[in-house]
Amino acid sequence: MHAEISGSQATSRFSRQNPFLAELTRHDRLTRTGSNKDTRHFVLNLAGSGLRYTPGDSLGAFAQNSPQLVAEIVGLLGFDPIQPVTDSRGKIVPLRDALRRDYTLNRANRKIIAGLTDLVPDGPQRTRLLEIANDTDLLADYIDTRDYVDILKEFNTAKFNSPESFLSCLSPIAPRLYSIASSPDKHPDEAHLCVEIVRYETHGRPKKGLASGFLADHTETFLKNIPVYVQESRTFRLPTDRTRDIIMIGPGTGVAPFRAFIEQRVHEGALGRNWLFFGEQHRATDFLYEDELLDYRHHGKLHRLDLAFSRDQPQKIYVQHRMREHAMELWSWIAGGAYIYVCGDARHMAKDVHQTLIDLVRDQGGMTQEAALDYVNNGLMKREKRYLRDIY
Repeated sequence: MHAEISGSQATSRFSRQNPFLAELTRHDRLTRTGSNKDTRHFVLNLAGSGLRYTPGDSLGAFAQNSPQLVAEIVGLLGFDPIQPVTDSRGKIVPLRDALRRDYTLNRANRKIIAGLTDLVPDGPQRTRLLEIANDTDLLADYIDTRDYVDILKEFNTAKFNSPESFLSCLSPIAPRLYSIASSPDKHPDEAHLCVEIVRYETHGRPKKGLASGFLADHTETFLKNIPVYVQESRTFRLPTDRTRDIIMIGPGTGVAPFRAFIEQRVHEGALGRNWLFFGEQHRATDFLYEDELLDYRHHGKLHRLDLAFSRDQPQKIYVQHRMREHAMELWSWIAGGAYIYVCGDARHMAKDVHQTLIDLVRDQGGMTQEAALDYVNNGLMKREKRYLRDIY
């Protein structure tokens, strides 16, 4: 019953170790005025990179810190922003450039607390610092909501003797992986991303996600300044048998790879049916890719579209509730060989969807609980490999 999964097509000289500098060519807001969220659509130009991807792959992007955050940290340290330092690649660059490009500044790590214990003189600040450093749970809670500005302000009696001594306490910027939201056949030399911009406030200061804030606030169109590479997925792939039905469950930005799947299936003229479960908070403001999805449904390319807008009614409704409502038909698709894909939040959504799938198989398939668990966890996921997840 298992069909082979399609793989990647080509290699490029660009990689995580040698990323390509892509340019942003389009930047649209997907959520509307009044939304509690700020979700955006980004189009990156990959022309000349040789990078190739398959729907289901991710784009790795290296972000940069905001100039304002860098300036605030340099000011608190008391160093000259253009003082030369050795960056993570062994090059001599101004301190502000190293801080902007090489190190994670929006979230503190444990090393900074250890580093400060050698620098804060005796007094109330040192007492407080040691209390944090010597309690693992307190330390975890402390750094969870703080960046380096928060910490340098609180422990302002600490004086680093050199920029390098501060840099040694930092963590390097890691790439952020985004599910690619486009088909390479429909959009040659482009990669589309669906990104929720993370913004929040802690300790009286506004903050933002490193990668999402960089894309939203600190990139300019038609400027090659976004280091990217393709991260291939070994498993999250469309079936090569194009007559197979697919069931896609992707609330929020989890819809990203399914936009790519639908585009690819339409391009290829796949005969299998496409069923999408999508959810967000409010239909009026949070229906991502609404016009596209409704147009696919209108033209029979998206055979089923079930929506769960959690806050449009007194009781919250999520994608797993819609799955239960259509349990009989879902079982018919699954028993008929459909592939099931889940993308999005691992901690809550994916667990709830997984349990719903087990319950559905048990009830609609007339199985015992043990048989249903085996069918889903071993049959669908391992033996047939047609229950595939991209969760984070």
